Amino acid sequence: MEKIILYRKEGSKISIYMDMYFNEEGQLIFDGQDIGSGVEEQWGDSDYEYTYTIEPEEVKKLYAILGVPDSDKHSLLQEIKKRFAGNRAYSKFGKFMDDNNINYSSFTWT
Repeated sequence: MEKIILYRKEGSKISIYMDMYFNEEGQLIFDGQDIGSGVEEQWGDSDYEYTYTIEPEEVKKLYAILGVPDSDKHSLLQEIKKRFAGNRAYSKFGKFMDDNNINYSSFTWT
């Protein structure tokens, strides 16, 4: 399974991990986690997790919008990385999906 790194930060108060990949069902998964004492100060727990799940039918829209050949998962992941990588990847990608009528489910956990 190919996984791209959208953002990594490892610090004394917070470590941030944001990745994107396709799972076995063909869903596109954005997986994020913030860990550390800075997270606990903000959320009351030292672990904050957040995800987007995009179903295969909705992923098809992303190929067209981003100008990537259909079913080329590697190129789609690379294009997403090129456009959205960074500390605001989760917010930027969510706004992009909203602006382009891409349906997705989101989940957060603290």
